[in-house]
Amino acid sequence: MRNRQLTFSFISDTWRCFLLALLILTSKASGFAQSENSVDEESEPRARVTGLRYISIHVLELEKSLKLYREILGFKMDNAEVLHGPGLEGMLVMKLKANDLTIGLSVTAPEFMHTIGSVGNTNHNHFMLKVNDIGPIGDKLKEEGYELENENYIRDKYAFFVGPNGELIGLSSYE
Repeated sequence: MRNRQLTFSFISDTWRCFLLALLILTSKASGFAQSENSVDEESEPRARVTGLRYISIHVLELEKSLKLYREILGFKMDNAEVLHGPGLEGMLVMKLKANDLTIGLSVTAPEFMHTIGSVGNTNHNHFMLKVNDIGPIGDKLKEEGYELENENYIRDKYAFFVGPNGELIGLSSYE
């Protein structure tokens, strides 16, 4: 009797694995799983996110931030620059890298704290996504009621918008 139960248990597990494999194969064959080379109804490549360009963090405590990202997490300094322009004047941006991930730490000089723009400006915490074609994505976002901070997103190849959870999202089609 006990041998029958072990045999039945083995068959049951084998059957479950078979059904799972069949489900996976069937879903891929029917197009259930979206492939990287998906195309739309017009047989042209679909505009989509292709990766993460960077994460930007507005630094409140420089010493602690550098210790965390460099000493503890192992990021390496890639470059640093001081930005100029409305809402960005005097901002120091340090780009740190870990393999293919970039984090931008931004610090605003005390004498320019009054120039920090509203949410939607690039000096706030946000993440920047790589996209293969910003035009259709920006158009669809506007159609869905999202406000883009850069109306020239096609020409400039970037835009920022606030997601449904208050997250600040950037899109960039720079190569």
